[in-house]
Amino acid sequence: MALTTIDTNNKLIKYTKEINREYVRENLFSPYMGEDLNSIIRVRQELKSGGEVVNIPFVKRLKGAGVGQGTLVGFEEKIDNYGMRAKVDWKRNAVVTNNAEEQKDSADIFGEAKPLLSDWGKSEQRDDIIEALMALPTETLPAADQTVNGLLYNIATTGQRDTWQTANADRIQYGALRANTVATHAGSLATLDITNDKLTAANISLLKRVAMNADPHIRPFKTRDGYEYFVAFAGTNTFRDLKLDLLPYNKDSRPREGNGMDKNPLFQDGDLIFDGIIIRQVPEISGFVTSTWTNLLTAGTTSNRVEPVFLCGQQAAAIVWGRMAKPTFRKEDDYQFLTGVGIEMCYGTVKMYSKHPMTGSNLVQSGVVQGFYASAAD
Repeated sequence: MALTTIDTNNKLIKYTKEINREYVRENLFSPYMGEDLNSIIRVRQELKSGGEVVNIPFVKRLKGAGVGQGTLVGFEEKIDNYGMRAKVDWKRNAVVTNNAEEQKDSADIFGEAKPLLSDWGKSEQRDDIIEALMALPTETLPAADQTVNGLLYNIATTGQRDTWQTANADRIQYGALRANTVATHAGSLATLDITNDKLTAANISLLKRVAMNADPHIRPFKTRDGYEYFVAFAGTNTFRDLKLDLLPYNKDSRPREGNGMDKNPLFQDGDLIFDGIIIRQVPEISGFVTSTWTNLLTAGTTSNRVEPVFLCGQQAAAIVWGRMAKPTFRKEDDYQFLTGVGIEMCYGTVKMYSKHPMTGSNLVQSGVVQGFYASAAD
């Protein structure tokens, strides 16, 4: 029997029209961004009408004793104030194809351009916020094409990191003990051991007490129902350590009857809440340790990995908009043969700071306590 076979060129080939984009995380900072004074990440719009630098004024609280029945004239208190400046710059991206490539395309690859560009923009803003929270405060405005204000941690010198630690000693915490802070930043990191200095329930409660005792004060984030919280942003490894340590609390104190399972962190992923602190996992923080803040990979007492945690109150950071993100299109189309689509936005991110009330010179981050914890990678 002569079996008829189909020639390779005659075989039917079908390709799926559905494109599975690489998973890109939404901006996990978004719920804590707003224009209100009590927002953790303050959104500023002043530059939407033009300009590239905005001045953000700070007014410190009055701390004097005042007078009783005595004469007040001549004993008035000075208002301590400071102006912090932030600069915006552009970020743009685009993709282009031509009619010949579109004709060959079986899956409408270029049709995914707009959502891909949207994902890129969200990722850029998220990563800029992370870098701004880790940056060292500086009055020097960033160079061209840089949307993060501040001295980036990965390019700061040893001396600059030590100066930052000294100025912010009441709002930086290394592991389990206040005594872990020594003369230098590198030396303080080197005190962190993988047993005692992980992110645990006790250690994050200490981080909150550091925030509550800091002067100038760090104001907690206020929710609409009147409760006050601090919000901590942690990477995957520190979040893992804390979640395991909180297991007994969640096991014994969370409801399991009815729909309690839907909200119980034993069964569902999501934010952790403990001791008036909302702990939000931002996986890219761990990614920055691996790829950018590489000194932290072997910074601990036995050359173990260290990761930062950002405990934030009101106005910990700001994002200043010059131009909101918008789509753009290529005009030089070679008689409609080329098709190009892009995105552009103009903004700047900054960790909020002011001058130290005692020295009048060193810069102090105003709304965030930076914690450092030993945390091994999986």
